[in-house]
Amino acid sequence: MGQKIIHNRIRCKICGDIIESRHRHDFVRCKCGACFTDGGHDYIRRGWEAGLTEIPYEEMDEFEDGYDIRQKVNMIK
Repeated sequence: MGQKIIHNRIRCKICGDIIESRHRHDFVRCKCGACFTDGGHDYIRRGWEAGLTEIPYEEMDEFEDGYDIRQKVNMIK
């Protein structure tokens, strides 16, 4: 079983907007349109505007156990 997502949110590095997807298929885009989040408490999906050379957002997710499994995956790469 996967981790329980408490907050599925990001902060746009371009406009500073903090956006949160609150339920399944709740697609939310920042005010400048550079990035989006989706999935609510069921899954995490991110995306950004084509043509950007760097990922334009900062992760702000929170999980029930306080641990983000993606950190371990990134350490393995």
